[in-house]
Amino acid sequence: MNDNAPARHVFHEGDHALIIDRRGRRYLTLLRAGAKFESHLGAFPHDDAIGAEAGSWMTTNRGHVLLAVKPTMADFALDMPRIATVGYPKDLGAILVYGDIFPGAHVLEAGCGSGAVTMALLRAVGERGSLVSYDVRQDMIDRTRANVGSMLHDTSNLTLKLGDVYESIEERELDRIVLDLPEPWHVVPHASEALLPGGIFVSFSPTVLQVHEFVRTLRAARTFDMLETMEVLQRPWNISNRSVRPEHRMVAHTGFITVARKCSPRPASDVAGRD
Repeated sequence: MNDNAPARHVFHEGDHALIIDRRGRRYLTLLRAGAKFESHLGAFPHDDAIGAEAGSWMTTNRGHVLLAVKPTMADFALDMPRIATVGYPKDLGAILVYGDIFPGAHVLEAGCGSGAVTMALLRAVGERGSLVSYDVRQDMIDRTRANVGSMLHDTSNLTLKLGDVYESIEERELDRIVLDLPEPWHVVPHASEALLPGGIFVSFSPTVLQVHEFVRTLRAARTFDMLETMEVLQRPWNISNRSVRPEHRMVAHTGFITVARKCSPRPASDVAGRD
């Protein structure tokens, strides 16, 4: 162990470690004193990792070496326990950037699922910001609370609420609203009231029919403009000494991201804006 390494770069009891074998198989492991990691390549005590630097190699009782690193948010989002499908890292990045989630922002999320988007938003708003996350299912809220707490130790600025944003949004003066709901168009009138002028409304939808209805409703409301819809495709590449080629599998369509900006009502006399 390097005694000069910052504490955040050393494994502690209660941390998650991402264990990776020689073929790239990944195992998300919660470190506990006296516990043991076991796989088909053998076992090693968690105590070997506790106190070691992130990026250390663990040797199993069968002589195999496994890499132990601290999971990134992308790692954790893909490997954490889940009830619903999690947000993929490629989509999380687009939501944060195109939604302009900034430190200090006051954000409302609805449809927290297993917590991937929640933890990305919470880390982006920072300690000066706040996040309120709605869901209609208590089991989803409980799963999100557990997952976010495992990744981010300080969740004091997160409020998880059992509620239906199709019916109403209690919060006001929000900077951003982020949805992962099957019928986001029901939220448009509430978002129009809850967002600050210039606030950004983001929705993730799996199908283009959902997007079409959402965009149609946004335009009809006349309080949102600068509408943009995109999908993000991720194609990994294999780089070796003798070849450079795309991987045989890629993360293609997962959903559509629609972004809109709150504005004052478009003047009725603007003929060019009528479509």
